[in-house]
Amino acid sequence: MSLQSQKPITLRGSAQIVVEFFEYGIHTILYQRGIYPAEDFKSIKKYGQTLLVNNDDNVKAYLKQILIQLEKWIMAKTISKLVLVISSKETREVLERWQFDIDLVKDDDITTQKKSGGANKTEKEINMEISAIMRNITASGSFLPMIDEPCTFNVLAYTEKDAEVPTTWVDSDPKIIENAEQVRLRSFSTNIHKVDSLVAYKVVD
Repeated sequence: MSLQSQKPITLRGSAQIVVEFFEYGIHTILYQRGIYPAEDFKSIKKYGQTLLVNNDDNVKAYLKQILIQLEKWIMAKTISKLVLVISSKETREVLERWQFDIDLVKDDDITTQKKSGGANKTEKEINMEISAIMRNITASGSFLPMIDEPCTFNVLAYTEKDAEVPTTWVDSDPKIIENAEQVRLRSFSTNIHKVDSLVAYKVVD
């Protein structure tokens, strides 16, 4: 009996993994930071743990629109960063900025890996890395300031100048938090993409 070799992850397969990570990552942040009432969320099993996803139709439709476009940008290799911004509804002040850098492994590096017989990551290994980031997000309440006011969120995408951008997306300033504290979270990679994450937040006096 011989073992079957692990099929290498394709660009499309990697893009789908990254998009799915963002889908559940955004839901987890929205729940953990109390942006919507707890009763708006339902629990699911993913990445070997229980996650909570928002069940509101408007939120789901908004996120679906973002994720569909995100996959197109990843496939076109024209996106470098996705940022989730949490702001005060009343003052519009930015309180938290969750940044996810999306790096594409160079084609030369992929070729070198293949020639050297480098092992491809399995889905289980990738899911374990993503699971560690989800645990980071869940534990964020231990160091992030408590949010005690109604807040809203929006998503920023950093794309190349020649990227195709739908009319539903508008230009925005980077929503930088002045003199922010930053905490770097875990990262994951698929051999095609690497996603690094950090959260910046306003320091409470």
